Amino acid sequence: MTAAERHWPDGSRGSSDGSSPDGSSSEDSGASSRGRRPEPEPGPDLVTFGETMARLENPVVGPMRHARTLDLGVGGAESNAAIGLCRLGGTAAWFGRVGDDEFGRLITTVLAGEGVRLGHTVVDRSAPTALLFKERRSGTLTRVQYYRTGSAGSRLRPSDVPHDLIRSARVLHVTGITAAISGTARQALDDAVETARDAGVPVSLDLNYRRALWTPAEAGECLRNLTKRADLVFATEEEARLVVPGDEAADELAGLAASLAALGPRDVLIKRGAAGVVALCEGRLHVQPAHSVPVIDPVGAGDAFAAGYLAEFVRGRPVAERLDTATAAGAYAVTVRGDWEGLPSRADLDLLKSAEDTVTR
Repeated sequence: MTAAERHWPDGSRGSSDGSSPDGSSSEDSGASSRGRRPEPEPGPDLVTFGETMARLENPVVGPMRHARTLDLGVGGAESNAAIGLCRLGGTAAWFGRVGDDEFGRLITTVLAGEGVRLGHTVVDRSAPTALLFKERRSGTLTRVQYYRTGSAGSRLRPSDVPHDLIRSARVLHVTGITAAISGTARQALDDAVETARDAGVPVSLDLNYRRALWTPAEAGECLRNLTKRADLVFATEEEARLVVPGDEAADELAGLAASLAALGPRDVLIKRGAAGVVALCEGRLHVQPAHSVPVIDPVGAGDAFAAGYLAEFVRGRPVAERLDTATAAGAYAVTVRGDWEGLPSRADLDLLKSAEDTVTR
């Protein structure tokens, strides 16, 4: 099915014993107290998947070795986006693998608490949950280090992909990170993307290049292939140039967006941080400035931007409105420490647009 034929919006799974992250049995979860099966839950607006990690960061600025305490949280590009869409009033499902450990239980507790559906998440008893260390080295520099080799999340495989869930979604959101963490995860990614395409579900791709996971050459080839199969693509300028290297037409950002769009996506969004975004959506060029806000923590801003855009996309809203919400979500995300903690609600969006004072009463 081509991009033009997609259904564009208009106006855990358990571990080997059959248990899901909340401890319920897959055999008794379908029956009501009267013996009747409940009505099936409507498909979510967004389905996404990947590796979510336990996050440890020093609460004060400086080398981590001098920290006497570390703050514990969770973080993952895909689950960040799922949380962001839920906070904006949408519905989202995330699947992946977590370890049978306290870090894995923390992840499922946090995501469930934010309203993310976890019915197909796998608890892997043979591998640990991955760790992310986030060091606030200076007031303006954050360093991130991953411990994910052999992790539960990297053991994602095609048999973990819930095809019916994907077919029921309004959009499938994936990132390049999943393609990089292991061969089986890449196979699962390909399977999920093809399932969505066959069902006419739009595919959203955030390139999300991580140099610690693969080389530019490896990433460029894989991400180019994914871009050809995506309907919406989010990228920084650096990431976009991995996909279209040496393209003379891509000297300017508008040309870069056009070069990506020529591969197949209907919407291409080049994220520029504090400089805003250059987007080529449905054949029209859009230039959107960013909100001017104090930056406390830039990690997760791109995920917030994608969540904001997709929250309006699944509601069938026009491009201008999608970009407004995306830039507002990104602005909120950077004003708070944490990968997802600052993601806004609908009421927060209105506050950003209307508040002139720093105190509201």
